[in-house]
Amino acid sequence: MRFNPRARLDRGRVSDAGGRGRGGGGAGIPIPGGAKAGGGIGAVVVVILFIVLTQVLGDGGGSTLPDGLDTTRIDGGDSTRYADCETGEDANRDEDCARVAVENSLFDFWSDNLESQSGTTFAPQERLTTFSGAIATGCGQATSQVGPFYCPADRGIYLDTTFFEDVLQGQLGGPAGEFVEPYVLAHEYGHHIQNLTGAMGRVRTQQGPESDAVRLELQADCYAGMWAGAATSTDDRSGQALIEEITEEDMAEAVAAAKSVGDDRIQQRSGGRVDPEGWTHGSAEQRQRWFLTGYREGSMEACDTFSAAQL
Repeated sequence: MRFNPRARLDRGRVSDAGGRGRGGGGAGIPIPGGAKAGGGIGAVVVVILFIVLTQVLGDGGGSTLPDGLDTTRIDGGDSTRYADCETGEDANRDEDCARVAVENSLFDFWSDNLESQSGTTFAPQERLTTFSGAIATGCGQATSQVGPFYCPADRGIYLDTTFFEDVLQGQLGGPAGEFVEPYVLAHEYGHHIQNLTGAMGRVRTQQGPESDAVRLELQADCYAGMWAGAATSTDDRSGQALIEEITEEDMAEAVAAAKSVGDDRIQQRSGGRVDPEGWTHGSAEQRQRWFLTGYREGSMEACDTFSAAQL
């Protein structure tokens, strides 16, 4: 993946909350297959918090918090983390600046495509926040164990960047590579799009191979593929291209990452048997296939997993 050195980056929607202790402990949030924090591969709900699926199912007008969830946000943190991210050249040499560039590309892609393809008015996510250890969000307290996630209650994307090496690679056997994080961010942005369109409000069944939860996750993978297929056509605010090249190797990394976070793969690596009735995100094969569907078809209609007869 190569960014256009002349592109100008917008840091306005990206911030860092710093470290607030290592979180963790306790029972954690169960992953598909029943493993919990401190046992097996830990509490890895990779792309959307389990509490979001079970408690914070909003509609296109925004989500309503259940009673008792913490609505505070952590402010401050490392205000200098993204301070030097000004151009695409910065993104080419610094992974933090690359994160800003990917967010800018996702913003441009969906601002150009959401309303024309769905009739839904686009609004960006409120914030992409990196953190270390634990963070308070509109969906409650979260730790690095849950992986990257989107919170519909505050329309924020949250990312502990140690996840990729410590969990995705170290525990799940997923790939390394510079396009793995963009795939994950694009998936999370897909959840934001689902929040805007009201797709999150369609989730009624939360486990099982044909469940609404699985359909939600596979659609977010498909939306990630849509962005990947068009990323080189996205621009900065002045009309300069943001991304010059996405290679076949980049795409292979994204597909490998999708495979590694399939429910069946997670169940196998946690030492359990493959039990489709416990699935919340879809199998490795499904996640790869729907990502590639979005990449090849490039339309929200093709990503309508809720109407698909077969997932």
